[in-house]
Amino acid sequence: MRIGDLLLSSRLFLSPLAGHTDLPMRLTVRELGGVGWATTELVNARSLIERNPAALRLLATAPDDSPLAMQLFGTDPAEMRDAAFICEQLGAAAVDLNMGCPVHKVVKTGAGAAMMNDIPAAAALVRGVVAAVKKIPVTVKMRLGWDSGHVNAPALAAALADAGVAALCVHGRTRAQGYSGGVNLAGIRETVRAAGNIPVIGNGDVTTPEAAKRMLDETGCAGVAIGRGALYDPWIFQRTAVWLEGGALPPEPDFNERLRVMRRHLVRHCEFYGEAAGMRRFLTAAQWYSRRFGPAKFFRQNIERAASIAEFDALVADYIGWRRTFCDADGNLLPKHAPQTHAHSSPATTSP
Repeated sequence: MRIGDLLLSSRLFLSPLAGHTDLPMRLTVRELGGVGWATTELVNARSLIERNPAALRLLATAPDDSPLAMQLFGTDPAEMRDAAFICEQLGAAAVDLNMGCPVHKVVKTGAGAAMMNDIPAAAALVRGVVAAVKKIPVTVKMRLGWDSGHVNAPALAAALADAGVAALCVHGRTRAQGYSGGVNLAGIRETVRAAGNIPVIGNGDVTTPEAAKRMLDETGCAGVAIGRGALYDPWIFQRTAVWLEGGALPPEPDFNERLRVMRRHLVRHCEFYGEAAGMRRFLTAAQWYSRRFGPAKFFRQNIERAASIAEFDALVADYIGWRRTFCDADGNLLPKHAPQTHAHSSPATTSP
């Protein structure tokens, strides 16, 4: 598929997730394969104009992190135009405007999902950004609407298509839902129809290759964006891409491969943030990885003590030893065994 003049290698997108989809994660997922497009975490337009170091760090990229859309939020048309121009200068493949974030601190300013409440203003803002960035496409991330009484994504999609957007990404829930309840595939399908020739990317509840195919089949969307599903299964893009292209569905990675990629991700964190900060920030990612380890309470409780890569390696070695003692060859907990801790771990007894 194409976005603007860009021909993508797959129809699979890494969806932006605040606090997660930083450069270390994007590089790790891209290295595994299957990602056709990625988007940065959302960045406040005013902070970017002021060259706030935190904002610039969110937009940090690398040669292997391409194509990359840089995502902005804000309500001031002039600020959004100026920030979009900065993104263009920073090497973005596209500027993505956030009209879907449900977080209170964003919507209380009128940004994020609140922008869906004023379609003419949203369209005018997009029109201005499109005029400001001449060389790269402008895309929009949105939801189905504010709440069940205001599902206006189809109307907004039509207005944004007229305003010049190159693509839309639609999360199949309203702002009121947050991330609760099921994704509304019918609502995404109606948005696809309303957008006309503009490619629409479906988003929400895609945690398996089967769910990605269902999104494509039932909505007619041009691509699928995967967010939370990529946190504990970074291989979902590679496996889904092979399957959608007609190949056999690749098996899920084994325990050793999960450990390898987790450590690769950790090293990138420490290189990017510094070892101390990188270790602190990586603890959440380590918990996500552990969801596919099988019995992992031992790992989750003890890994929080790791303050360096060396300590992390030692605690992982403890966990491997624990698994060899108390789990079978497939990683299933053996019956009638009480878990133990090792020298690096807390003296308190833990359970799987």
